Amino acid sequence: MADSKRAEAREADDFLRVARAGKAAAALLAPLPRAPKDAALRAIADALVSRTDEIVAANEKDVARAREAGVAEAMIDRLRLDAGRVEKIAEAVRQVADLPDPVGEVVRGSTLPNGLELRQIRVPIGVVGMIYEGRPNVTVDAAALCLKSGNVALLRGSSSAYESNTVLTAIMRDALDGTEVPKDAVQLVPGVTRDSVKHLMRARGLVDVLIPRGGASLINSVVEESIVPVIETGVGNCHVYVDAEADLDLAVEILVNSKAQRPSVCNAAETFLVHEAVAEEFVPKALRALAEAGVTVHGDPRIVELARGVDGVTVVEATEDDFRTEYLSYDIAAAVVGSLDDAVAHIRAYGSAHTDAIVTRSVGNARRFVATVDSAAIAVNASTRFTDGGEFGFGAEIGISTQKLHARGPMGLAELTSTKWVYTGEGHLRTASGTVIAGR
Repeated sequence: MADSKRAEAREADDFLRVARAGKAAAALLAPLPRAPKDAALRAIADALVSRTDEIVAANEKDVARAREAGVAEAMIDRLRLDAGRVEKIAEAVRQVADLPDPVGEVVRGSTLPNGLELRQIRVPIGVVGMIYEGRPNVTVDAAALCLKSGNVALLRGSSSAYESNTVLTAIMRDALDGTEVPKDAVQLVPGVTRDSVKHLMRARGLVDVLIPRGGASLINSVVEESIVPVIETGVGNCHVYVDAEADLDLAVEILVNSKAQRPSVCNAAETFLVHEAVAEEFVPKALRALAEAGVTVHGDPRIVELARGVDGVTVVEATEDDFRTEYLSYDIAAAVVGSLDDAVAHIRAYGSAHTDAIVTRSVGNARRFVATVDSAAIAVNASTRFTDGGEFGFGAEIGISTQKLHARGPMGLAELTSTKWVYTGEGHLRTASGTVIAGR
């Protein structure tokens, strides 16, 4: 018991050391102009590529441990790094370096009737804590976006990627050593136990905001337990609705791409809905195409009935839970609906407000869907897979927010800033009778 207490105390002390160093680094990083930040990012990208072998070797340990633990292949795919993926991570860092610096951007500005010049400008948030699962690329994406937006990144990845995250963070810190950016702008939160997460969630005053990225249990835990402000990212129970006015061949292609192009990510479709007017024609086509892509369909009674006439296709009868599930695998739920409004009601009841798509040739139906589905992103005649910071031109994203505060959808650089008000006068004084100018 005494040893356990001592270990907890050491972990708490280690965290405080890291958090205080981060706070000090934030003060040095915030006023830096764009050039030194971009130079630091390019140094990080070059270092990642030149030390690819170290990264892959560390990642192989994580992957081997995950396989021994019986982790699902979809989760291992999220965890795995190879030379090609490292190059893509480095390229994403370079893309962030090429993006405009949001810090100092004037959001609003005017000259008030009393002559004061008023501006609202973007400023760094300060110290950003990231709590995330599985994917080690998030370690670099988060650090790059935080650094470019003038923020310090305190990174707490999952224990499943500990070896990968440790090496990635060390490489980034080494790269920063030769730049104007303090190396403590990027730090890995010490420890692999839940206590290390608790330290981060309780570090109000040292950490300015937390961003959880992962499954529902992680996100809910952080939102409910943290005393540090949280930007909530969400799980991806995404839908594809095939309207009565859809081009059905196009709908099949969009559905298969949304589900099967990469099923282990949050913007992959997890449910498809089809209007009853086109169900008899569409469902057999969709079932064949999904089967060819290796996807198992969990269907409502009408889908099961329509599947009986399709050779070589088996549909699993869906349960209520299937429509609430983020599978992250080659599985998809399916249902026939009586109208567009029924589809919207289904999405509102079961969806996660991440990304939902409609396939239709009707402009009016598309507009109604956009207006009534309350999700962070809506796709019209396009795959759900495009809800992504890179695809939107933001560079690497730090997460996809499904809340309704200042950040919603893919979170890029602008979403990692706050604002301050600056007003400039010429000796303006406020008096009971109004504004006067000193000395006049």
